Amino acid sequence: MSRYHKLGKIPKKRHTTFKKEDGSLYQEELFGTAGFVGMYSLIYHLYPPTVVSEIRQLKDLTPKIAIPKNMKAISLKGFSLKPEQDYLESRKILLVNKDLKIGLAAPTSFSNDYFYRNSDSDEMLFIHVGSGKLRTMYGNINFKYGDYLIIPRGTTYQIDFDTEDNRILFIESASAITTPSRYRNNYGQLLEHSPFCERDFRLPENLETHDEKGKFKILSKKQDVLWEYTHENHPFDVVGWDGFNYPYAFSIHDFEPITGRIHLPPPTHQQWEAAGFVVCSFVPRLYDYHPEAVPAPYHHSNIDSEEILYYVDGDFMSRNNIEKGQITLHPGGIPHGPHPGAIERSVGKKQTEELAVMIDPFSPVMITEEAMKLQVEDYYKSWLGS
Repeated sequence: MSRYHKLGKIPKKRHTTFKKEDGSLYQEELFGTAGFVGMYSLIYHLYPPTVVSEIRQLKDLTPKIAIPKNMKAISLKGFSLKPEQDYLESRKILLVNKDLKIGLAAPTSFSNDYFYRNSDSDEMLFIHVGSGKLRTMYGNINFKYGDYLIIPRGTTYQIDFDTEDNRILFIESASAITTPSRYRNNYGQLLEHSPFCERDFRLPENLETHDEKGKFKILSKKQDVLWEYTHENHPFDVVGWDGFNYPYAFSIHDFEPITGRIHLPPPTHQQWEAAGFVVCSFVPRLYDYHPEAVPAPYHHSNIDSEEILYYVDGDFMSRNNIEKGQITLHPGGIPHGPHPGAIERSVGKKQTEELAVMIDPFSPVMITEEAMKLQVEDYYKSWLGS
């Protein structure tokens, strides 16, 4: 995130001696990306973060592909995913390509027996049901319904859920997830016409420094393999840090929609971007106000991208018989559009209360075996009408 932040205590100059009360040195760590030319933070530990007593390879997490090449519109009932007790076990990858993995999770808890670190990907967690606290070495972030949590790759974290009822849409991205570049000036500041501003982002706070020694298990995902690292020092032994690379939260309810006299295309709803995809937030908004406006989206062929919609809440104006947590995939290369009757129903309406997350990958996605368990039969025929 292009915004400087710091917590705790740090020395005046970087890469200089920073002493504890007993005269020994705090341990500096550069947490950065893209070699030494990407976003980074400087972190100061009580002890070296490199003290590992054991490494074990646990299991291969490579998604099992059911349909490697797809040209059929499909739909998945996300809330049919059965809850599981463990956070990692509950994560199910549904759609995947070289740039991202899209999945759902329904964890009832996050075990205190381990910490998790995705060394492959930046993560976006969208909280559909539930609330709690994201705990990292950078500090804590409280979250609730409607929050996006952006977690940079390599971040070690735990989650304290408030209840056992939790539903999460997640993305694992091979590249950094950022705000759209067209909404930022040359200094990284969000522009006046951006549908959100810096005040809307919630950064880590309440840094907790754990001075503990023992056996601390970090489950780390790398190249789709889960590894277990046993560290001798608590991973949250940080006394201070500063920089630009850290987790943060943004609520979909703080996205300010851009509207016009006639129907505006999906880029006006864009929330995030990465090297191979974009993410949009569809939120309650006034409809188009031209006297002859058709608020429903026109039929369109997204030739160069897939369109994936995750339905969160409200009235899904362009679709019939859609439930909360449902996912639709309309593959690139063929036209798609509103369900029968949706265009006519939309004429004359003044506003919508829909809430949805749209993901547009620029390369075709493969469909996993886990996705097939949630599939709505013959969704592609739903345009035939009655």
